[in-house]
Amino acid sequence: METKSTLPKKFGQYGGQFVPEVLMPALEDLEKAYISAQQDRAFQEELHNLLDSYVGRPTPLTFAQRLSTHCGGAKIYLKREDLAHSGAHKINNALGQALLAKRMGKSRIIAETGAGQHGVATATACALLGLKCVVYMGTVDMNRQAPNVARMKLLGTEVRAVAGGSQTLKDAINEAIRDWVTNVDDTYYLLGSALGPHPYPTMVRDFQSVIGQETRSQILDAENMLPDVIIACVGGGSNAIGIFYEFINEKNVSLIGVEAGGLDISGGKHAARFADSSIGRPGVLHGCYTYVLQNEDGQIALTHSVSAGLDYAAIGPEHTYLREKKRATYTHASDAEALHAFQLLCELEGIIPALESSHAIAEAIKLAPSMSPETTIVVNLSGRGDKDLDTVLDEIDLKE
Repeated sequence: METKSTLPKKFGQYGGQFVPEVLMPALEDLEKAYISAQQDRAFQEELHNLLDSYVGRPTPLTFAQRLSTHCGGAKIYLKREDLAHSGAHKINNALGQALLAKRMGKSRIIAETGAGQHGVATATACALLGLKCVVYMGTVDMNRQAPNVARMKLLGTEVRAVAGGSQTLKDAINEAIRDWVTNVDDTYYLLGSALGPHPYPTMVRDFQSVIGQETRSQILDAENMLPDVIIACVGGGSNAIGIFYEFINEKNVSLIGVEAGGLDISGGKHAARFADSSIGRPGVLHGCYTYVLQNEDGQIALTHSVSAGLDYAAIGPEHTYLREKKRATYTHASDAEALHAFQLLCELEGIIPALESSHAIAEAIKLAPSMSPETTIVVNLSGRGDKDLDTVLDEIDLKE
């Protein structure tokens, strides 16, 4: 079913709306409401004021001097989304969508979460705006992200455990969609990443684009020039598209997304959709056509990452389009490389990064030595690592 829209439904051939018929009216209503909100100065001012006074934007751009010296070559800057209220970039989108849900008259919010940061951000926004909130989370992720489960409950959110399948993000999304289908009249699905059926990939990108807008101004103030490279980790892809979008038309700025290399690319124990051609190919998952890890019969492959937020079988459709057009490059970092980057940033800069963000740091560590001292790298430090301490300490103990 096609609907008239002023927003494009696809990025090239990727994206679209692959959902049960019962959800099509809800998606049409959502698109209309979002277009209206985009054009409403009062809505935009309310969101801007909350980002400023509640979230703490703009977040700083920090020159990582000791890390830069350690690596040699390019100067490394960190866009500090870890300093946003609730600890990650996720609050930008959660707050924007929660305001939109309230504007639409929805009284109940549902969401999914892997690493827990989107769940915490959604719970935070719902507490602020007085909305009922239910978050679905796989039991594996609940165990490895227990601090975020506790934070959501403290914020008044009901956390529903998902014990089926791989018990991770994919299965949490499945359950959230089932809930939405059942309760579509009064419920708003607050999707956390730049994927899913249209208009979610565009809407999430727009709410996260504040990251790139601030980065442009900040790096020009610091260096009087745009960065040579921007690096971000990519699960679904919201933090990456948020910082990339401002620079897509700046052809001299290289854009690099870093997927989860996990334990073994050749053995399939990873979440690198573009790196493993044996199982990574175009397909449909959770409402959109994009690159998906799947077997020859189209069954979704199991994934692995030390970081819960990157442990997902699909990637946002706009990222697939940017790769196809050769505007962005996508690589991967292994669990071991991410853990090394995590420790290095802790020891050299006094910053404890999320394991997701550590994948981006790992790529900067590899790349910087090959670049000249006059060049700059900006890494989107998408979240803080408090939630990951138990996981990291377990990994370190195993090695020692």
